[in-house]
Amino acid sequence: MADINKIQEQEELFRRIYKIATDLVHAGHVAEWDFKSYVLGTMFYRYISENFTAYINSGEHAAGNKDFDYAKMSDKEAEPAREDLIRSKGFFILPSELFCNVLAKADKDENLNETLERVFNHIESSASSGYAENSFAGLFDDFDVNSKAIGETVQKRNKVLVALLNGVAQMPLLSTDGVNTDLFGDAYEYLMSMYAANAGKKGGQYFTPADVSELLARLGTIGKTSINKVYDPACGSGSLLLKVEKVLGRDNIERGFYGQEIDLTTYNLCRINMFLHNIDSDKFSIVREDTLISPQHWDDEPFELIVSNPPFSVPWEGSKNPILINDPRFSPAGVLAPSSKGDMAFIMHSLAWLASNGAAVIVCFPGIMYRGGAEQKIRKYLIDNNYVDAVIQLPANLFLNVTISVDIMILRKNKTDNSVLFVDASNEFVKVTKNNRLFDENIQRIVSAVSERTDKQYFTHLVANSEIGNKQNNYNLSVSTYVEQEDKREKIDIVKLNAEIEDIVAREQVLRDEIAKIIADIEVDK
Repeated sequence: MADINKIQEQEELFRRIYKIATDLVHAGHVAEWDFKSYVLGTMFYRYISENFTAYINSGEHAAGNKDFDYAKMSDKEAEPAREDLIRSKGFFILPSELFCNVLAKADKDENLNETLERVFNHIESSASSGYAENSFAGLFDDFDVNSKAIGETVQKRNKVLVALLNGVAQMPLLSTDGVNTDLFGDAYEYLMSMYAANAGKKGGQYFTPADVSELLARLGTIGKTSINKVYDPACGSGSLLLKVEKVLGRDNIERGFYGQEIDLTTYNLCRINMFLHNIDSDKFSIVREDTLISPQHWDDEPFELIVSNPPFSVPWEGSKNPILINDPRFSPAGVLAPSSKGDMAFIMHSLAWLASNGAAVIVCFPGIMYRGGAEQKIRKYLIDNNYVDAVIQLPANLFLNVTISVDIMILRKNKTDNSVLFVDASNEFVKVTKNNRLFDENIQRIVSAVSERTDKQYFTHLVANSEIGNKQNNYNLSVSTYVEQEDKREKIDIVKLNAEIEDIVAREQVLRDEIAKIIADIEVDK
């Protein structure tokens, strides 16, 4: 019954959210993708307000003060608890600055834009004196209350902001048990997928579809029920990290979630995503910088699980920076990834930071599996040192705005054989509207294949490293090189076909003879 209730809550949530979100876009006359930071930022503001209030109220109720409600306190009464709450929660919000209290006065507040700006600054600054400083710093940077994009005048902007607060307040993000963190997280993911799908090319880079995220998480946790920590060097909005939490369970990720992202908007969205999935700020470290040039988690590596969907063929400094060849992440291969294509640099980075008992599961542009030059030399290093565990060819049209079939590479440092498993999963999909999707049975077949590491005609082939490196294959890692393609063309039995033709010809002759006889009889009658 609980599962049915949860599904019903989720479906109702998505219906309501879609209407509210689209109504808000029309009210603000702003493109959906550009408006996402306002909707998601307001959701975050509501969430931390309710979460903070629930935390304080539960403590008071447990102490016997059943009628206590932090939202009804005066700021003066609440102020003495500031330091203790920052130590326990990482941040502090005055009662007057809670979402519900700002909302109650919003339509009469002629300076609502200034009110929200002040509240957001207060929340961020409160965290600056606690352990959550890095998690909150600049979190509302993309929520520009004075942007002309949401209104040419203060009055018009405030009208949009009122609609925004009311819209998010109407989202059914509470269950009978109070704050439902699953509903906040589900709402966030739904909105991200909705915005990204409608945003064209610029939206696709921010989002890994949920089914692909689950596949990567399950591939990386084969044989494991817990890990020390999970890392994504190009974390985007954090969907891959959080899918690992869903697959393993939060308590089975001992030291939390680590990620790095170069884009400011996406960096903020990722941190909001962590909060909305109820990940405490001491359990995640999301930082903003260029991973390839300036990695920020040297003190935290190695990682037992790395999951990543790095940008395809992104330019980077490469050989233009003479220092990089001495970087301990890249130097073992003796060559740098091409400056025009940083794909192999992300792979070398992930390998360098992978724990000896861990797995790195990386979405790859297929060209890196067969191109020559520096990329071929890096493949040689990976194969000769037995780091490549599997290469999986995915179906086409799985990703937003990417129609080609892409690959997954799995890296391990503790392999028990000297072989690579190649999996042709290009037919493992269900067509849903414009895109293909991985259903549970598709994901399970791929995961089982990687776990079992056995040959299955037209699907999997376990290939010795020596065969991959021989003169004929020359370190080619394309799945099509090793997994035979099934010929689905209709097979024709020539002998049977000839017999059928002879039978048809004979019957045609009988018909001709009968027609000729009828014509002859007619002529006689004349």
